[in-house]
Amino acid sequence: MSRPARRRIRPWMVGVVALVAVVGIGAATTTYRSISDVAGAAEEERFSPAEYADERFETEIVPQIDEDAVDLATLLSELDDGADESEFGHAPGAGSSYSFAVTLTGTAGAPEGTVVPVTVEGVDDETTVQVQIGPALNGTALRDVTGTVSFNDFTNQLEFQEVGTEFNDRVREGILADVAVEEGDTVEVTGAFTRVNPALVSIVPIALEVAP
Repeated sequence: MSRPARRRIRPWMVGVVALVAVVGIGAATTTYRSISDVAGAAEEERFSPAEYADERFETEIVPQIDEDAVDLATLLSELDDGADESEFGHAPGAGSSYSFAVTLTGTAGAPEGTVVPVTVEGVDDETTVQVQIGPALNGTALRDVTGTVSFNDFTNQLEFQEVGTEFNDRVREGILADVAVEEGDTVEVTGAFTRVNPALVSIVPIALEVAP
């Protein structure tokens, strides 16, 4: 009696079997998530500059600026005499301008848009001193002045910038909301400025008291 014919195993058959096995294992170990689940997780992980400011501005940033504030005239004199900026302020990175915490008492000039010029005893006439009163507040002095907010704490430059904007918003909506400055008023200011131009001091205040 003749033997039944044996089927030869082709190479392509081995490949098909292996592929089916891999697909089966993958299906067994894959976790399926709905689009709504993925969107919800992404929303939870998204950075919130407002939450960051809520946690740190009033409890850390403002108290440290108040504690570190140096008399403006004294600071400018020290810097003009060659003092190292790092002795008095902080910069967000190499090559960046330094920001300083300062305090002053001076006489307000006529408001000019979003700023009011201030004459401060002991500051030479070649240096313009102004206090930002909003509604637009420029710069990132409040973010950079304490040295505690580092770019390395954020995912990208956008998040880092948004924190500076949020700090400024806290000043505009809180400290400056009910403050009006007129020419001739005496102002007491504590705040921070970034020294981009030595001839210009543009302060974002964390405290501003006005007396006629």
